[in-house]
Amino acid sequence: METVLLVISILLIAIVLLQGNKASDAGAMFSGGNEALFQNMKERGLELFISRATLVLGLVFFIISLILFLY
Repeated sequence: METVLLVISILLIAIVLLQGNKASDAGAMFSGGNEALFQNMKERGLELFISRATLVLGLVFFIISLILFLY
């Protein structure tokens, strides 16, 4: 079970690093430099897949960690 957790954590780190840089958008919110910041922009294609994979891997990591903690 620990090896599964190790593999999930490595995959989670890799997929988080693949995500787009949204820090510049958050910084522009305070400086007022980005007018399109609050527009409803949907994720599409690979970006949507990466976002959902991050969510699933995070949940699996949490559940496995909880199981290992309780037993």
